[in-house]
Amino acid sequence: MDDFLAERFERSRSHLRAVAYRILGSRSDADDAVQEAWLRLNRSDAAAIENLNSWLTTVVARVCLDVLRSRRARREESIEEAVSEEPAPDEAGPEREALLADSISSALVVVLEMLTPAERVAFVLHDLFDLPFEEIAPIVGRSPEATRQLASRGRRRVRGASRDVEQNRARQREVVEAFFAASRGGDFAQLVALLDPNIVLRADRQAVEAAAAAHDRGAPKLAPEIRGASEVAAALFGRANAAQLAWIDGAAGAAWAPGGRPIAAFRFTVAEGKVSAIEIVTEAARLAALDIVLLPR
Repeated sequence: MDDFLAERFERSRSHLRAVAYRILGSRSDADDAVQEAWLRLNRSDAAAIENLNSWLTTVVARVCLDVLRSRRARREESIEEAVSEEPAPDEAGPEREALLADSISSALVVVLEMLTPAERVAFVLHDLFDLPFEEIAPIVGRSPEATRQLASRGRRRVRGASRDVEQNRARQREVVEAFFAASRGGDFAQLVALLDPNIVLRADRQAVEAAAAAHDRGAPKLAPEIRGASEVAAALFGRANAAQLAWIDGAAGAAWAPGGRPIAAFRFTVAEGKVSAIEIVTEAARLAALDIVLLPR
């Protein structure tokens, strides 16, 4: 029975991970939510479950909702906004925008952070996975009509915020592209000009150790933390010329990915047209937790 149950669970795993990732926006948190669903399944009377995939989806969604509420509480924000029980028109239809399709973009993950936990769960389960409001309502603790309004409000906020996010991402990409163009072109002055005077560069231990070995061959020296535009430019000048532009957790950055497999990520923070922070990530566990989408060269 245990092997049979495990086999059925494995058939649902990819779907459950997709649901959890779309709700939480974190691959590691999504894996934790799926694992919790497996533990709860083992503590339940599996023989009494009529539709295992539906049951597991509900469990994962509830776990994710708890995670979102915990995150929001840690940020000392209100857990949820009050929702009227009055029904709202269902805005989903043939005109549903492409970003509401089954596949999710890094930009949508960023936008979803702007929703309340209940809005996010209702929106994802209904608009991305086509679950009926009658099934979602018990998960978020609302009536079907109030759940419909949650999804509707989430949909409106996603549509409005996504435009702002895409514009911001375009500006980020321009700055990051200019950064690498200056580095590859040997224009140190332009590189410094693209950096905030108070920029901070951070590198993990593995990156520092690799740079130390390369330093013996004439490469710039790298420290765990470097501050200042000139100092950061000197440390990175020519170092990342082989890197490829990428979206990293929804933000513009770059990755060194020989053969298409990232082995180093450069996470950029761009503010007011300048790079204010850069983080170099090379440790395998941290890389695996990042959502890295390589862009064509």
